[in-house]
Amino acid sequence: MKSKTISAKAQSKSELKQRIKELEGDYKSINKLTWVQPRECKSYSLDRASGLIALTEILILLATGGFIYWYYVGWGGIIHEYYGLAIFIPSFTVVASFHLTGLYDINSICNPWSQTAKVLGILAVNFLTFLALAFAMKVSVQFSRIWVFSWFLSSAYLIFLNRIYCHSILMRWAKAGRVSRKIAIIGAGEQAKRFLGQLQRANEPWNNLVGIFDERKARIGPSFLGVPVLGNINALLNFVRKNRVDDVIITLPWNADKRIMQIISKIEELPVHVRLGSDLAGFLRLRPSYSSISGVPILDVVDKPLDGWKYALKMAEDKILGLFFIVMFLPLMLLVTLAIKLESNGPVFFRQKRYGFNNKEFTVFKFRSMYHQRPPDNGVPQAKRNDPRVTRVGAFIRKTSLDELPQLFNVLNGTMSVVGPRPHAVVHNEEYSKIIGGYFARHRVKPGITGWAQVNGYRGETNSPDMMKARVEHDVEYIDNWSLMFDITILVMTVPILFYRHKNAY
Repeated sequence: MKSKTISAKAQSKSELKQRIKELEGDYKSINKLTWVQPRECKSYSLDRASGLIALTEILILLATGGFIYWYYVGWGGIIHEYYGLAIFIPSFTVVASFHLTGLYDINSICNPWSQTAKVLGILAVNFLTFLALAFAMKVSVQFSRIWVFSWFLSSAYLIFLNRIYCHSILMRWAKAGRVSRKIAIIGAGEQAKRFLGQLQRANEPWNNLVGIFDERKARIGPSFLGVPVLGNINALLNFVRKNRVDDVIITLPWNADKRIMQIISKIEELPVHVRLGSDLAGFLRLRPSYSSISGVPILDVVDKPLDGWKYALKMAEDKILGLFFIVMFLPLMLLVTLAIKLESNGPVFFRQKRYGFNNKEFTVFKFRSMYHQRPPDNGVPQAKRNDPRVTRVGAFIRKTSLDELPQLFNVLNGTMSVVGPRPHAVVHNEEYSKIIGGYFARHRVKPGITGWAQVNGYRGETNSPDMMKARVEHDVEYIDNWSLMFDITILVMTVPILFYRHKNAY
């Protein structure tokens, strides 16, 4: 009996040693992992590819429908109203369906062949729905059957080719370092080893490790399995604000729940995806917030706002509206310029450093509303009622927000959006960030000319921390619930505010 026990123990030890050797073999290869410092390799975020692909596919649908109509039905100088709606509506519903079913996720984009049946199914459902609605509304006779089926088959073929081409382009650009998913890891334990091992086995060229962050840096050393250890959580905050990071993966055991919550509360203000990976990550497939990186299931804790197709949509909105408003308000801007020059000496435009996206400084443009070469101010005091620094023209353009019009040029140069949290002066930013928890969360998107807080009455001077806290809460609400319709709603609500003398706007 005793000999059997000894034999079992020996066998157990032998199996354990064998398993350790296998793990060591896996982990030795991790030293070959590709990691880059952002300053060494300038690249664009892989997540933005999904938005750009969505734009190309909606253009394919619109162009294909219009071309076949021109070729077969006959353009005649103008497209028939029924055909115009028939091209426009299904094109957008198809792209929306692709988004809702995950076809713009990076994993789907990088595996186009496996998504063929899904793409064809969604296209078929949308076109059949269109035919059914046309029949129900008794307008089906207005459409050519050849046009409908030619549009369906040709757009399906072109979308499939587009995805194959985009996949090959992404692979080539990723290998050249032009696009990447930059990943920071929190924790240098067994969970991190397993995650790093899976990244190595997946061998996806777009995954770039920027480094590992752990409170035990002094004990761990300068690197962990070939990946540099860059410091603690505070070092991560500074790193992300100076460099582009797409994903932060917390590789800590789930029984360290208090520590995980402390980390999340610190980094949720950053414009990154915050993911949780652990021993139990394999059970997350039943959760709606499950995603994966290199086949590793992870829990989505905090999503990066305005990413993927939302980024492309927001960028298109800013460029189109920015240019449109500049053309529309150009005569008014010229009149304001003339009024400023006639009343007082000095430059027409006022430039000031503000904090923008990811808490980075940029130069904001405004019409000058105060006297030039006045005595220097202590700090950056906000304008108050009957402020002697403000000119007569300045008082008017500040009340009507006309002084903000030059920020349309900030929109065109990419430092601001038409709609978003208002940018604050550097001094005010640093002052309020010390007394308002979660203040920096408003920097997860670009600042805007108008915003949700402004149309809800939090405009102009903020003379108490409570008012600034309310403004921040509205800004965060906007970021968490962004949509194109939300932006349109804010723009519509902004119009009457321009003619309303708000009590806090001086």
